[in-house]
Amino acid sequence: MGFSGIDYAILVIYLIGTAALGFYFARFQKSARDYFLGSRDMPWPAVSLSIVATETSTLTFIGIPALSYGSDMTFIQITFGYFIARILISLFFIPAYYQGELYTAYAFLEKRFGARTRDFASGTFMVTRLFADGVRLFATAIPLKILTGLSYPTSIAIICAVTIVYTYLGGLRAVIWMDAVQIVIYLAGAAVAFMVILGKIPGGWEAIHTLAAQADKFKMFDFEFSWTTTYTIFSGLIGGAFLTMATHGTDQLIVQRLLACKNVRDSQKALISSGFLIILQFLFFLTLGVMLYAFYQTFPDRLSISRNDEVFPLFIAREMPTGIGGLLIAAIFAAAMSTLSSSLNSLASSTMMDWIKPYLRPNWSEKEELFFSRLATIAWAVLLIGVAAMAGSWGNVLEAGLKIASFTYGGLLGAFLLGLSSKRIGQREAILAMLVGLSVMLYVSTTAIAWPWYVAIGAVTAIVSGHLLRFAFSLVGREK
Repeated sequence: MGFSGIDYAILVIYLIGTAALGFYFARFQKSARDYFLGSRDMPWPAVSLSIVATETSTLTFIGIPALSYGSDMTFIQITFGYFIARILISLFFIPAYYQGELYTAYAFLEKRFGARTRDFASGTFMVTRLFADGVRLFATAIPLKILTGLSYPTSIAIICAVTIVYTYLGGLRAVIWMDAVQIVIYLAGAAVAFMVILGKIPGGWEAIHTLAAQADKFKMFDFEFSWTTTYTIFSGLIGGAFLTMATHGTDQLIVQRLLACKNVRDSQKALISSGFLIILQFLFFLTLGVMLYAFYQTFPDRLSISRNDEVFPLFIAREMPTGIGGLLIAAIFAAAMSTLSSSLNSLASSTMMDWIKPYLRPNWSEKEELFFSRLATIAWAVLLIGVAAMAGSWGNVLEAGLKIASFTYGGLLGAFLLGLSSKRIGQREAILAMLVGLSVMLYVSTTAIAWPWYVAIGAVTAIVSGHLLRFAFSLVGREK
């Protein structure tokens, strides 16, 4: 049916509304504590929804249906590992983070090992987050380009400009509450798409099931152990658990939300409840991709895509009824903006609290801290636009984003686990262990090993290296 004036109006109203929210929450910002931690009084249900919204991003809205459209539903196995990791983080990581007034995850490493360990981990996080979220930003530009014909760089700049308004003004409080609104928008939009596809295919669900079953699209489990098959029950449970321990236990993007809760108990409830929601959400979007496969098998003449990532945006642009298309594009924007705003705020907090304040201006006033925190937000937005403009040649947007993150997360997670599990490991061993983990990942990335194993391999390497280095240094010390 195409995109109508009503659809554009809905999209514009949504974008104006998000910007207005930033102006509303700007009045609550009086210090860096308000800006980066939401004054540490955020309700846990809102934080839980924010975690899901941030974890989702456009990679889920676009990339997950593209995966099942092109293959099957075996991606769901990794979500079980996601849930296991949340329990472990709640038991071991969160209590450690609430010992003192921590602004970033890497302040824990400073308390445990020293400032140099914090700097190394924080720097690694910033580089990883820059490239991984650059991919997410590019993914959001796909539907905007299809609808308007604008170039990818122009589409990327528009999305980032709107997001930065409420992030710059409202800080983490605006980000969390906007996430809670946005998750409702994009799930509602996806549910409408589900019903529209169901109504457009003659025979309804029975016809969809027949077409999908013939292509083995409903396959969810692969019980074969393999280092090279991307989605198996083993890579899902083990690899998924290590990946989420890294993303939700050591990455400032999520840890910042956990630190915004009132206490340890609320933080734990927010994280574990998000695990239930994320499994249901991924299952829903994988089913949506299977339905899109059935639709375009039924109407092959309507399919015109250059990559699987374009299949859901194409359906939205051409098949949705007037007004609903605008809601769905707003939903895609909601998914993207929730992650982008979170990324900008977490990058700015790590820049300010791990680097600028400790080394340049430790005695800034509250107003000065807030002003330069907002400047850091803008600086990171510019860098993200640059990376997103290059991300189009990096393959499937979902897997590209996860591969980038998985590459460095192993060494980081290893350092945190060393800090939590052993009091004998010192700063020298921790930094060298992270370097060994990263070095091993340089080799692993050139092999056929599937990306879900990356974090597990990197983390185990760093942990073993840390203990071996401690043993070696103790022997050298005895000889002296």
